[in-house]
Amino acid sequence: MSITKAFKAMDVFQGVSLTESLSKIEKDIVGHSVDDMKTFCGGQGIDNAFMASAVSIKKLAGQINTIIHAAGILCALPHLLEPGEKVKSVSLGAGNTGRKFDLETNKRIAEFKFIDWRGGAESIRQNGIFKDFFELAEYDTRKKKCLYVVGTDYPLKFLNGGRALTSVLSRQNALHGRLVEKYGAEVKTVRQYYRLTERKVQICDVSPFIGRGVAEALA
Repeated sequence: MSITKAFKAMDVFQGVSLTESLSKIEKDIVGHSVDDMKTFCGGQGIDNAFMASAVSIKKLAGQINTIIHAAGILCALPHLLEPGEKVKSVSLGAGNTGRKFDLETNKRIAEFKFIDWRGGAESIRQNGIFKDFFELAEYDTRKKKCLYVVGTDYPLKFLNGGRALTSVLSRQNALHGRLVEKYGAEVKTVRQYYRLTERKVQICDVSPFIGRGVAEALA
């Protein structure tokens, strides 16, 4: 089944409200026999093809973050590249797929974070953005270093915050070791590290390059 037909089948099943649709079905099938259920499911189009459509959408949904990451970079590149700048390598899949950064050109290295920042307790996302910032800041190159995010308010608030590095890097022992070796054990918070290195990395809002509607949906 094509993804278009799959979505159409799900939309029909859901109706105006999935909760209301399921509640109605629950009431309608009370007292049904086996023959009644066959008739009901046939009339509602609930069969093997319907199940296959649901499974196909679930598989697609599992890849949505990778799709957003790849599409976001591709949408942004025509706006980011400067005259004479050429792509040397790009990582569109999950992680950096063997490459050091999401993007490397003859003029810059960059990481992209298409994160749905909500301003609450977002420790996992914070950990990820700190790792990307650290890797960019500490990389030995004369190229411009950029961390592209959807809106800069939350990332900058985090980087200027007092969260302990032992918490942020609790699963990054090697990275924490590198930080302590270079800056000393007295650098204990994200804010302390950021103030030492903030001039090394440009934190840029990628929203204008991926469409205002997308940026608003992620905000």
